[in-house]
Amino acid sequence: MTGRGGARRLPRPPLLLVTDRRQAAQPLDAVVDAALAAGARWISIREKDLSKSGQLSVAKRLLPVARAQGAVLLLHGDAEIAAAAGLDGVHLGAGGDPVAARRRLGEGALIGQSIHAPAEAMRLDPAVVDYAIAGPAYPTASKPGYGPALGPAGIAAMVESAPVPVLAIGGVTAGRVPELMAAGAAGVAVMGEVMRAADPAAVVGGLLTALAVARQ
Repeated sequence: MTGRGGARRLPRPPLLLVTDRRQAAQPLDAVVDAALAAGARWISIREKDLSKSGQLSVAKRLLPVARAQGAVLLLHGDAEIAAAAGLDGVHLGAGGDPVAARRRLGEGALIGQSIHAPAEAMRLDPAVVDYAIAGPAYPTASKPGYGPALGPAGIAAMVESAPVPVLAIGGVTAGRVPELMAAGAAGVAVMGEVMRAADPAAVVGGLLTALAVARQ
């Protein structure tokens, strides 16, 4: 997963599915399997309410599912858990320590970080951080009250400020993908839209089609 100049390439297609088993309409394994069957190749486990051992158990259960499809599997949260599970990297919160995560996981790992303001975006070090997630792009049921929706203009400001590719998250639907990509987003991250779906494969398929069209 190493690109020009040592930089890690982002998975393709640029759709990051973030898990939340509490929202899932089906068992988490089934949702992830359906998303991968529909063409997703980038998953991040976000089950922070679980203990470290609980998160490790989920990671070890999902890793062979991801490997079978050649997908990249990350953990939202703790680099130590990601390392113990043999995952491909970690996604850190806005207050996380990417230098420590890089030291723990190595140069080949994929490391992302959440940002909520252009000032946070500007502080990202592209020698350590591979990508950022900016949000919420729109009001979202997954994180109500998490902050004012950025909208496409806010995502564009994040993209302008960040020295790394930026994914938009929060209220992302296939219909909103074109304006987010037009704002400069490198891709999108989704949680509830897929987790709550009766047919997660159909939702993922719609998002991937919208991304493909927007990137033409």
